[in-house]
Amino acid sequence: MNSSDSMDALRRQQQLDQQVHQLCQMAMQNADRGQLQTARELLDRAVQMAPGHALALAYLGRVLHRQGQIELARTAFDQAVAAMPSAWGPRFEKAQFLESVGDVRNAALMWRTGLQFMAPEQQADPTLRDLVQRAEAAQAQDAEALHEHLWSRTDELRNGESGKHLRRYLHCLDIATGRRPFVTAQPIHLPFPELPAIQFFDRTDFAWARDVEAQTDRVVQELLAVSAADAEGFVPYVQTREGESSGQFDALDRDDGWSAYFLWNQGVRVDAHCERCPATEAAVAMAPQIQVKERAPAVFFSALRPHTEIPPHNGATNARLTVHLPLIIPPDCALQVGDEVRTWKQGELLIFDDTIRHSAWNRSDQRRVVLIFDIWNPLLSDLEQQLVARTIEGMIDYYGSSNDLGEL
Repeated sequence: MNSSDSMDALRRQQQLDQQVHQLCQMAMQNADRGQLQTARELLDRAVQMAPGHALALAYLGRVLHRQGQIELARTAFDQAVAAMPSAWGPRFEKAQFLESVGDVRNAALMWRTGLQFMAPEQQADPTLRDLVQRAEAAQAQDAEALHEHLWSRTDELRNGESGKHLRRYLHCLDIATGRRPFVTAQPIHLPFPELPAIQFFDRTDFAWARDVEAQTDRVVQELLAVSAADAEGFVPYVQTREGESSGQFDALDRDDGWSAYFLWNQGVRVDAHCERCPATEAAVAMAPQIQVKERAPAVFFSALRPHTEIPPHNGATNARLTVHLPLIIPPDCALQVGDEVRTWKQGELLIFDDTIRHSAWNRSDQRRVVLIFDIWNPLLSDLEQQLVARTIEGMIDYYGSSNDLGEL
């Protein structure tokens, strides 16, 4: 087809769309006057002219419903949704129809999927507020009813099982019934496929975890000692070079609200700091270490000043996990990963995937300090770990030492 033919085809399509819209407008004007048969005939013409026209089909469904043609109306609404499966309008039309005939469960499903296809600005549009609130209310009511239904269906299987064995299923049930969102990992630089997006890992699944936790008192003693004798060793964690973007951490750039005392930094041992903290270095060595030239290990005391928040952000690669050993934990401090909030408990490791959007805060009047280090994601094979390490080194070699690679 040459350009002239393409232009002719486009014009014909535009003319057809205009005619169909005119017929739809005339039909609904007649429907508003109670002239339902005339409206139906106009919409039948529109559908014949454009068989997959979602608006014409939805309006036809309305008119058929008002005529008492319930099954024909249902078919028209089904066809409207099928014609534009990613549009919220036909789904909301079908939801209202289903509510009117008493099928509240499937109506709620239509409201829910319709909301998923609405852009944020559409949901915030004042002219659509009543409709959005109606959809949200139907979805919330249905979520509770569905949760109760599924809970009773699984009662026999859950009976007598421990919380650990049920944790993932209960999370799944909350997602399925709208109580929690489905959280995914979003690595900035090196996404590794086919790794599950686990917000917090169970520390009891790591054989070395208990040994590290047993060293907490000694690590705290070294932390207190360096805080008193080597306070200048704590430096702002975010230090963007001139002319480069601080990205996710702009508010904390060169700010000691979030400071770090590095034992290992970008794969380089800070000898003076390690000599002050031999028990801490030995404790971290009990965990499997990541070795990546110019990047890992990274081991540091992470201090968060009172009334300071670390904004939501994502890590560089899900090939690794982040480990926190809580040391000084005042009240009103927490870490959020995805939709899950955990409070640090001194001496109890938190292990999480930092490529899932996460944030932290200290809303107390005291300093919060945790020891942070990284480990490989345990679902990687030894070969995969070596390949990832070599790949990261290759990316650094390719791009240079740009801060835009973050903590990759």
